[in-house]
Amino acid sequence: MTEQRRSAADDETRPETAYSLRPFWRPRYWPVWLVWAWIAVMARLPFPWQIKIGKRLGRALMPVLTRQRTAAERNLAICFPELDAQQHRELVTKQFESYGASLSEMGVGWHTPLDKLKEIVRVEGKEHLDAAMADGKGVILFTAHFTCLEVGVAILEDLCRNCGCMYRPQRNAMFDTMILRGRSRFAKRQIDKNDVRTLFRSLRSAMAIAYLPDHTYTGSHSELLPFFGEPAVTNTATSKIARLSGAKVLPYFFRRNADDSGYRVDIGPPLDGFPTEDAAADTSRLVRLLEDYIRLAPEQYLWTYRKFKGRPAGYPDVYAPPA
Repeated sequence: MTEQRRSAADDETRPETAYSLRPFWRPRYWPVWLVWAWIAVMARLPFPWQIKIGKRLGRALMPVLTRQRTAAERNLAICFPELDAQQHRELVTKQFESYGASLSEMGVGWHTPLDKLKEIVRVEGKEHLDAAMADGKGVILFTAHFTCLEVGVAILEDLCRNCGCMYRPQRNAMFDTMILRGRSRFAKRQIDKNDVRTLFRSLRSAMAIAYLPDHTYTGSHSELLPFFGEPAVTNTATSKIARLSGAKVLPYFFRRNADDSGYRVDIGPPLDGFPTEDAAADTSRLVRLLEDYIRLAPEQYLWTYRKFKGRPAGYPDVYAPPA
């Protein structure tokens, strides 16, 4: 592979070894090599150590990552107005602990052998996925950017033998390759978020596709919809994709246990009466499901992302510096 990003939406499955990191020897990639080394070293440690060290790293990064900290502070203040100032500060700190733990969890998801992964991940609702796949139609696994994402999707290696995922290409070519390499353990096909043709072809061939539409999207399939009561530019494509492909939509959420002993994956049944002709109403329904799950462990959702960016004129820029 060269430094030029290649498509991840090939018709054939790529083995992990196809995503070689050898071309990325130039100094510009050395910081990413440090991240890769961290992930590889953490993966060799006992699981409780991985999470403890990751959380400490997150707290250490908190004063440095000012842009991410500001985004988390503003997002959490908007979405949880019922909390007082002290509770907000504590939640921001826990968010960064989860953020740091996610760097260790990349190693858990990418390198932990399946038999050991199954020991720390408890799956609820597998029967819903089995039944949906047995129908011979495609399945959309509606999920979101939780900090333990790489663990939550890695277990699909055991749950589904014909699974793929949508992904957002990264600006840094080496980091992009790292993610593709790590997720290749479960994903038979990794589809660029803009490659709609491959997505439909995959669903029509009865694949299950992990789909994460919770980030801001300003394309034609977007609406300004409430997220925790605050208008956010929201991707409504899930509804149209399900309608045109005939795929069933199943909620697929996950979180780390409160005592850091492992993880829980929750697979819901196919959404009844979904989709309808009203994509905005369908999407609002999905957002409410996501909000309910976030409330179970709010620190484990990715609040460092600017969820309320890209809004039309007339809406305040909640991330702007104070006057």
